[in-house]
Amino acid sequence: MAAFTALDLTALVWFAAIWVGYGVLVEKTRFGDRSLTAMMNAERVKWIETMVERENRIVDTAIMTGLQQGTAFFASTSLLAVGGALALMRAPEEAMAITAYLPLSEPTSRAVWELKVFGLAVIFVYAFFKFAWAYRVFNYAAIMMGAVMHEEGSRERMLAQARKAAAMQIAASAHFNRGLRAFFFALGYLGWFVGPVVLVLTTTAVAVVLYRRQFASTALAAVRG
Repeated sequence: MAAFTALDLTALVWFAAIWVGYGVLVEKTRFGDRSLTAMMNAERVKWIETMVERENRIVDTAIMTGLQQGTAFFASTSLLAVGGALALMRAPEEAMAITAYLPLSEPTSRAVWELKVFGLAVIFVYAFFKFAWAYRVFNYAAIMMGAVMHEEGSRERMLAQARKAAAMQIAASAHFNRGLRAFFFALGYLGWFVGPVVLVLTTTAVAVVLYRRQFASTALAAVRG
């Protein structure tokens, strides 16, 4: 860590604090109950409860397939991103030469550059584990949805099983959202390759964009009606 300047370390702490703080805001606070994610979780429960009334589950199966395919796509994409990040370590001089001409760029050593690239790879590895686990949990949710069987006089029992499946869906969605959040903050992290000031600016910009999508977007307005 001695290779990093005090400004580098401050910017890195800012990056980590914004990423973690935003996740806590959305997932762990009462304010997060007003977010688009929270609203969609409520819609998931409505969907699964509505499924109880249907004997034909073709629509539900199609929805689950779409969710799983989307998760699998991002899992494979994160692996490609890890490979791309590691590839940067093979030719650091060329990449450093490109960033040297950018505004606000600061000179850096090869060792510092490689540590930054390694950090980027770690972010994408984290995203992969989140997407892979989300895919697995979506599979669990599909199995639990399949366990909701129509039986005469057993609606309450069906609803109880359906709500368990909805809870599994919400858990899968939480991991998917964390993986997607890692992708967004990886874009902010790229600013560090130019300089610590740029890292602060790009991290803040990513947080503002994510905040607006969760709490002030047209998608949220559509859900609220």
